[in-house]
Amino acid sequence: MILASLLFAILAGLLHVYIFSMESVTWTRPATWKRFSIVSQADAETTKPLAYNQGFYNLFLAIGALAGVVVVALGHPQVGWTLVFSSCGSMLLAAIVLALSGKKYLRAAVLQGTTPLLAVVLGLLAVTLG
Repeated sequence: MILASLLFAILAGLLHVYIFSMESVTWTRPATWKRFSIVSQADAETTKPLAYNQGFYNLFLAIGALAGVVVVALGHPQVGWTLVFSSCGSMLLAAIVLALSGKKYLRAAVLQGTTPLLAVVLGLLAVTLG
């Protein structure tokens, strides 16, 4: 279960790095802003500062999850699991907030929330049973 949890934490982290790249790097490209239901280039330009900031939130969550995996692998489980649970737990809570924002966000919320959910649940089972 430990390996599975850490694998899901890695996947969650990598997904959030990808989201960071869309929100903070490629936001004004039509292929990106259309994914986020932005309807025009002008709207993408207007929302660019908000997306840029939100992208960095995703990057910092990803860094925490990925660093936690590395720290667990290096033999410091208390620190590593704290990072994994904190970062993946925050990703999961953010996905829940997104899901509660409306039906059109449900698919994105499930995509963003599944891997951190599995990382947290399997990690908790591994830590408490192992």
